Amino acid sequence: MKRFPALILGSLAAAALVTAPAAAQQDQTRGDQGEARREAQAGNIMRSGEIEAKILPMMKGAEYLGFAYDSTARAYRLKFIKDGRVTHVDVDARTGRIIGRSH
Repeated sequence: MKRFPALILGSLAAAALVTAPAAAQQDQTRGDQGEARREAQAGNIMRSGEIEAKILPMMKGAEYLGFAYDSTARAYRLKFIKDGRVTHVDVDARTGRIIGRSH
């Protein structure tokens, strides 16, 4: 019976190691989204809706999955899927210009 608590503690420790990086990434994403909101309100970057209005029509037939903002690069990354293939479109948040595309 003494092994049972040890197994539970080991499982909990392993779960913490797996979820800690995910939680840190989620916190960073939330921070970047808040930063995007503040920067857009200050007029330093375009709002996400402006970026979406410009890019979505270019991606005919693809399903839009959402975006992320990178405060360091001052860029939006829009994510699309079409025929099972994911495409990321990187957009300069200041100008709205496409700066990269990956499949």
